[in-house]
Amino acid sequence: MLPPGKIPPEKLRELVFNHLGARGERVIIGADLGIDAAAIDFGSSVLVASTDPITGAEKGIGFYAVHVNANDVATFGARPKWFLVSILLPESADERLLTEIMRELHESASKLGVAIVGGHTEVTPGLEKPIVVGTMLGEVEREKLVTSNGAMPGDAIIVTKWAGLEGTSIIASERSEELEKAFGREFVEKAMSFIEMISVVEDALTANEVGVHAMHDPTEGGIANGLHEMADAAGLGFRVYRERIPIRKETLRICGFYNLDPLALISSGTLMIAAPKERVDAVVEALRRKGINASVIGEFVEDPGVKVIVENGSERPLERPKSDELWKVV
Repeated sequence: MLPPGKIPPEKLRELVFNHLGARGERVIIGADLGIDAAAIDFGSSVLVASTDPITGAEKGIGFYAVHVNANDVATFGARPKWFLVSILLPESADERLLTEIMRELHESASKLGVAIVGGHTEVTPGLEKPIVVGTMLGEVEREKLVTSNGAMPGDAIIVTKWAGLEGTSIIASERSEELEKAFGREFVEKAMSFIEMISVVEDALTANEVGVHAMHDPTEGGIANGLHEMADAAGLGFRVYRERIPIRKETLRICGFYNLDPLALISSGTLMIAAPKERVDAVVEALRRKGINASVIGEFVEDPGVKVIVENGSERPLERPKSDELWKVV
C-alpha cells in the first residue's frame, strides 16, 4: 500500500519519471524530484507551469488552490498570470458549495492579478470532500529564471515567515471546536488566520531581484521534506539548526496537542532560498524591508549523504517524512 500524501521518491523514479511521453521541444526544465514547476523556452521569455491539487481541506479550498500553485510558479522567479482549475464535487454538494469555491478562486486570483482562463467542473461519485486541482502559468525573462535545483555547496538556506503555516490553519479550521475547548476561541481564530500568509509570490520575486541560486516552496512534508527535495534536486546535502527554524507558538501548541512534528507539517507560506554567501545579508534585508520575516537556518553541503539537523548541540539525521503530519488529524 502507498501511504497518504506525496508518492515516495523511490516510487516516483520507478513508476512515474520513466513514463513521461515524448521528449518535449523547448523544455528547459521538466519533471524531476524536488522540481516545483516546468519551464518552457519562448524566446526572450520563459513560460513556467505548475499543477497541484488541494485534497486535505474544505474550508478555503479555492484560496489554497490559487496560492499553492502561484507559489510554485513564483519559485522560478516568474510572475503568475494565468490559471486553469478542475473542481471535483462530492455527490452531497449543493450550489452553495460551488458558489463559495468560485468566490474564493475569483477573489484570490484577482488579488494576484491572475486570470482564470479555463478548467472543468463536475460532481464525482465516491468523494467525501471536494477536490480542486489547479494549473498556474507564469512568465519570466530568460535571464531571471531561477530553479529548484540550482543550489550550490556553501549556499545559505534562508526560510521566510514560519514553518507549518498552512497546516496550522487547516487543522485550526477543521478541528476548531476541539481546539477551542483546549485553547479558547481567540487562539483558534489566530491560528486560522495563518491562511492569509500562505502566498510566497512577493517573497520569491523580492529575493530574485537581489539574486539567488534556487528557491523552493515546501508543501507536503513541510520544512523537513522541502530540505530533502531541494538537496536531492541539486545533488547536495544540508546541515540545519533546529533553534534557527522559525515556528509560531500557535503551531507549536497545536502540534503538541496532536503529537505532530511541526517540521513535517505542510508549509505553504514558507519560501526556502539557496543564497550565495555574499548575498545572504542583502536577501534577508530586502525581505525584511517588505515586512517578510526571514531566517538563515543552515547551509547546503557538497556531500549528498549529509542531511542532518543540529539540536541542543547534537547532530542527527533529518529523516524524510513518510507522509505529511496533516493526515493524522484531518
